[in-house]
Amino acid sequence: MNFASDNCSGVAPQIMAALIAANEGTSPGYGNDALTKRLTAQIRAVFDAPEAEIALVATGTAANALSLATLCPPWVAIYCHQNAHIAHDECGAPEFFTHGAKLITVAGENGRMSPAAMNAAIAGSGNGGVHGVQRGALSLTNVTEAGTVLDASATAALARVARDYGLPVHLDGARFANAVAATGESPADLTWRAGVDILSLGGTKNGCMGVEAVVLFDPARAWEFQLRRKRGGHLLSKHRFLAAQMSAWLQDGLWLDLAHHANRMAARLADGLSQKPGVAQRYPVEANIMFPTWGPGTHARLQAKGASYYAEDCADREGARLVTSWATTEEEIDLFLEAL
Repeated sequence: MNFASDNCSGVAPQIMAALIAANEGTSPGYGNDALTKRLTAQIRAVFDAPEAEIALVATGTAANALSLATLCPPWVAIYCHQNAHIAHDECGAPEFFTHGAKLITVAGENGRMSPAAMNAAIAGSGNGGVHGVQRGALSLTNVTEAGTVLDASATAALARVARDYGLPVHLDGARFANAVAATGESPADLTWRAGVDILSLGGTKNGCMGVEAVVLFDPARAWEFQLRRKRGGHLLSKHRFLAAQMSAWLQDGLWLDLAHHANRMAARLADGLSQKPGVAQRYPVEANIMFPTWGPGTHARLQAKGASYYAEDCADREGARLVTSWATTEEEIDLFLEAL
């Protein structure tokens, strides 16, 4: 009963098979291999973006930090939600790789910033001349840290505010597959058609061993990203093992099959929780993450039964973050509900 994170799940069999196949023979390094070329064509097709440039890294932190560094000089602000992963869970990597860009966080219910709040944050900065930080970029997250989803219209509304100030837009898509599965909208509509300039496309949380693709919808930024990736120590020599994972992940829609399964398991778990007395959800359950609360003593009972998840304090109640994955089973969920 592991609901701690989709990072805890293993590698999907199709992706493991692709890694084993990629291990046969030799191949050029540093992204000059046939698998990387194939993957580039696949991603361009998925996003209906024939000119997009793609760069692979092994971690989401590298994808986000290098993307933001490509968009931002050191003296600017990056606007993000107050609970954004880049603000709380990347050990200052965005600030480090940008050499000092300032994160300005914006409040918003259910993990989402409103256009009005976003506008106020941008308008309230960059007015101090040489003495103040300048306006830099907007960073969004989909699926949000609250487990909610930004659909195409919500993404476009926020991106329009950024565009009004001439700012580029980055999207942290560590769980982007889950967002596509939840909305039924196309990857293009959720990204570049909505105004996104750079996407961190996450595979690690959705069945891959460890790969993230940075999708640069503006190819003019690609060379700088390539240089920053190398300089930052994130250009893998045996690059084909990154490409093999994501190529198999995208093949025949596997990435969406895995995400749909994770979302369905979350819906099953949320439905079961809704039938338990004293259990409430802090946010709407829209993808594969949820944040229930329950009465005191529940953590001890669940953990004694072997349940694994992140516990949180919520005033006089106990709170939890539960995450389902491509590998979550109905049996796990039923055991958890029985233990509860």
